Amino acid sequence: MDVQEIAKTLENVRQANPLVHNITNVVVTNFTANGLLALGASPVMAYAKEEVADMAKIAGALVLNIGTLNETEVEAMLMAGKSANEHGVPVIFDPVGAGATRYRTETAKKIVREVNVSVIRGNAAEIANVIGENWMIKGVDAGEGNGDVVVLAKKAAQQLHTIVAITGKDDVVTDGETTYVIRNGHPLLTKVTGTGCLLTSVIGAFAAVESNLLVAAASALVSYGVAAEIAAKKAGEAGPGSFQIAFLNELARVGEEDIRQYSLIEQVK
Repeated sequence: MDVQEIAKTLENVRQANPLVHNITNVVVTNFTANGLLALGASPVMAYAKEEVADMAKIAGALVLNIGTLNETEVEAMLMAGKSANEHGVPVIFDPVGAGATRYRTETAKKIVREVNVSVIRGNAAEIANVIGENWMIKGVDAGEGNGDVVVLAKKAAQQLHTIVAITGKDDVVTDGETTYVIRNGHPLLTKVTGTGCLLTSVIGAFAAVESNLLVAAASALVSYGVAAEIAAKKAGEAGPGSFQIAFLNELARVGEEDIRQYSLIEQVK
């Protein structure tokens, strides 16, 4: 995958202005909407069981995020996911906190069992717990695991029959056969609530315009990480608040020259 392909996919997002239907958590709704708007996508947050199926079928992508899950919302997610499947709409799933409680873990497993998920994005602990592997988790944050993240990602992709993106200090994205490691991003992303959740929705925006979902996910990870690095250079010394604003600005500005200069993506075996 080369710089031009990544930049072209980013540009396609901005030209298409895809509708991204988010059923996400209450903590990140505003930041997710602003981030998608900055990128060039069109966010909608629709949660009611009475409308989620209708909204999902007209969206470019559906994003399911279990950050603040409850029984009613889970039911809505399943309805939306099945509608998206029926209408060829990619489904992006973020199993926030899977492994922290039995309810979260069982809900994540239920969603991947009942919905054809196109891309699943989480930290190593979340992805591990979705497929029944042991990996320490603290709340919704990954703990220190002693496993190989590349091996974990490939195993999850093969088991779940989907694209898997495991994000952390380095990001790994794979379809189970072709695997990329992406070393873009900045530690300040961990100091702003919702940056992981927004990333999942950004992957949704890319998946809405690129049928090769591995290309879509990898392009999203690189573009997002590069924007974060530039934002950190411009405003990072002032702290996470200033970084958050700068990051939204860079999501709107990041382009081919930035990706050419900063992108660190490598295909691995």
